[in-house]
Amino acid sequence: MKKLTLIRHAKSSWKDPELADFDRPLNKRGKRDLPHMADRVRHFELKPDLVLSSGAKRAITTAKAVVARLELDNDQLQVIPELYEACSETLQLILQNLPEEITHVMLVGHNPGLEMLAYHLTQSFTAKFPTAAVLSMHLSITQWEELAEGCATEVLFDYPKQHVKTA
Repeated sequence: MKKLTLIRHAKSSWKDPELADFDRPLNKRGKRDLPHMADRVRHFELKPDLVLSSGAKRAITTAKAVVARLELDNDQLQVIPELYEACSETLQLILQNLPEEITHVMLVGHNPGLEMLAYHLTQSFTAKFPTAAVLSMHLSITQWEELAEGCATEVLFDYPKQHVKTA
């Protein structure tokens, strides 16, 4: 059985209107949420063989934090520029071409592609996919090329606002 974990980048800054979307860094909330999200990924024992990240600055920052917290080797992180603004079909195609020795892959990217891919694969995931959200799925496939509609079962869905303490 294969596993797929989707992570949406932590909250990014719109402070500099001159900055291209691709180059936007994390904002204050993103910097606050990211270490907690990385800790939860470790707590849930979501240790992938490979982490794929969009080339956008906010996604790379998120992916590097997770890789560091999971104590993965740097060569387990692969930046794929095509993941930026990718639709669910593009994301699926990239996953379908993974080497078979990869059992668990983590994909760090953006909405709406992640949300659409989650629905496509599970046929039941209808939640919003907020920043710094983590969705882990078991896939009823033995080879990545078999990745298809309805092959996934949601195992875990976690995001920062679930952990906000109210007074």
